[in-house]
Amino acid sequence: MGGVSEHHGPGVRQDNALTTRVNQPGREEGIVRAGDHPIEEERPEDWGWHHRMRKAPQIAGWLSVLAMLSYLWGNHEARFEDLWLVGIAAGLVVLLLWDLRRKRTAWRP
Repeated sequence: MGGVSEHHGPGVRQDNALTTRVNQPGREEGIVRAGDHPIEEERPEDWGWHHRMRKAPQIAGWLSVLAMLSYLWGNHEARFEDLWLVGIAAGLVVLLLWDLRRKRTAWRP
């Protein structure tokens, strides 16, 4: 069968007059029935599947910072927990600001 995929099923034969071989760049050679056309690759961007989320991650990040800082008010007595909360919230703020700057100065095709 040299170069033709085994996945075309038993109903399609290479030596059948109703089928033709099709060279598909970047893929194995395919078999197409008479009257049909080969499958052409469609770019995922044409369907809108590969877009970046614009606002949702930023909104979720800032809400997370506010939620972490709201834990400072509570009935705990030790301040060690406060250091962790403020430290992690500060880290999130740094990452969110870096992400905003990166998006603003990113190269766009």
